[in-house]
Amino acid sequence: MQSQKYKPFATNEIEPKGWLLQQLEIQAVSLSGNLDKVWPDIRDSKYVGGDREGWERVPYWLDGFIPLAYLLKDDDLISRGKRYIDAILARQCEDGWICPCKAEERADYDVWAMLLLSKVLIVHHDCSGDERIEPALYKAFKNLKEHLAEHPLFSWGKYRWFEGLIAIYWLYDRVKEEWLLELADMLHEQGTDYNEIIDGSRFQEAKREWTFDTHVVNMAQAIKSDALMSLRKGNNGNEFAEKMYSTLMKYHGTAIGHFTGDECLAGNSPIQGAELCSVVEAMYSYEQIFTVTGNPVWLDRLEMLAYNALPAAISPDMWTHQYDQMVNQIECSKQNDPSVFLTNSPDAHIYGLEPNYGCCTANFNQGWPKFALSTFYKDNSSIISAAIAPSKVTTQIRDAKVSVELQTIYPFKNKLKYIITAEKPIQFELKIRIPRWAKRTVVNEIETTNTDYICLNRIWDASTEVNVEFEFETKFDERPENMVCLRHGALCYSVDIKEEWKKIEYTRDDVDRVFPYCDYEVYPKSKWNYAFWNNNLSIKYNDIYDIPFSPDNSPITIIADMVEIDWGYEPGYDNVCARIPKCRTPISDVHRITLKPYGCSNLHITELPKLN
Repeated sequence: MQSQKYKPFATNEIEPKGWLLQQLEIQAVSLSGNLDKVWPDIRDSKYVGGDREGWERVPYWLDGFIPLAYLLKDDDLISRGKRYIDAILARQCEDGWICPCKAEERADYDVWAMLLLSKVLIVHHDCSGDERIEPALYKAFKNLKEHLAEHPLFSWGKYRWFEGLIAIYWLYDRVKEEWLLELADMLHEQGTDYNEIIDGSRFQEAKREWTFDTHVVNMAQAIKSDALMSLRKGNNGNEFAEKMYSTLMKYHGTAIGHFTGDECLAGNSPIQGAELCSVVEAMYSYEQIFTVTGNPVWLDRLEMLAYNALPAAISPDMWTHQYDQMVNQIECSKQNDPSVFLTNSPDAHIYGLEPNYGCCTANFNQGWPKFALSTFYKDNSSIISAAIAPSKVTTQIRDAKVSVELQTIYPFKNKLKYIITAEKPIQFELKIRIPRWAKRTVVNEIETTNTDYICLNRIWDASTEVNVEFEFETKFDERPENMVCLRHGALCYSVDIKEEWKKIEYTRDDVDRVFPYCDYEVYPKSKWNYAFWNNNLSIKYNDIYDIPFSPDNSPITIIADMVEIDWGYEPGYDNVCARIPKCRTPISDVHRITLKPYGCSNLHITELPKLN
């Protein structure tokens, strides 16, 4: 077994600060922090002795809820998460089977849920130190090995086999028993070979056809599959991940650094959707690939999703979310049937408790907590400032307690202040990642020629301040169909469309969907049919408020020369803009138009023409 290049810090070592702490606090008092009170699939799940869903939804929810609780040091959240862990462990069968399933039903039970749950249990252990987890997982994996010998992987488990490697490796590091690596090999042998999928022509196409082979969440998770298996096999963990990511972006990529999938891969059109589950799972994949390979390009990709796709698909107060987001999204109201989405319902892009399917309701909450845990990593001799966001790490290096705090409002501004504190003189290396969009990097007023990391290896004593400033280029990225997207640093920009939210309250599946658990349609109240006229751009910085990703108080905007054009609607719809404008001839004078970060908008025109 090879070791990871970098290792994460625990939740008791990481302390979110600034706007990142605000995001976690918003999440804790909104939908994520209340699902166990109102949503039957969590509240009354078979995992806690109820009669509702006993498969992926409780593990999905716990996967984000547990680290959220511990990052915030919130005793109420911690105790509520522990209630579920207690119930799961108490119901584990004598032979090790750990999912809520009768003995006679096991042959037909998709063990994807067990693979996911094993990951949740180690998250709980790493947050709490719960000594029950290691023996419970030992029994569960022993049982799984016997089960798979008679009942090989099928359905979702076959396509998500690699998710089990995370907990298998965790347990192997503790017990060093060879049968665990044999189980890893068994999962690999029974699981889907994604090399065959991405080399096939079907992978390149967008069809109104549901298949496991093109399911977008399978794709988002599978990007890390070979990297995880490389720890066992010793091959290059970055090679396949890069191939799969590049292929996805070539045929299905969007301006915001993610690929479409509504529900299956949907091509590169800005009016196709991207499932929210796929966003948070891609983020987790990139975090895992970075720990295995140490390649900082995966952190660039992580930030693109965290600062664009993730906040855009969740309402600013985090009480509602979309199932599918569209890069060019002028209205969120029920579409005609069949919908623009290839395999999702006509209302998959409205904001609500459970639009389309409930998987995203449970799963989206892993995004911000796991991102917070990605702000710092470590190896034997270094602390790495990885994903850039306000945060602090406090840890022990040899016989000294040290802390590194990053004060910043990045990605909205380009300045970082690090405060490094050591209780006594101690030598270690602080590595500060330089994002690939930094045109120029200055450290303590001296320009550096480094491209990946600023490496500061020295003896640290008392308190030391390190100031870093990036220079970002404001640029137009080329998109298909002779369209462009405006970028500045990690942020993509969209035309500022004024919004009107229409509340929809009703009852479905034994849930009263009334405020704040209701649905919303979102309608445009200003023009959206614009094209860039020239390169005349100016940046305006604003204060950052209690809700960082909000259309009402965007911390940064760009003003551009733009003209109106006859854009038109997609044929058959009056609430979906045409994939490409009907006509690019200006129909107005040049106006100075405001663009906001994509993540600060709920309606957005992001890919659009540039005329000069």
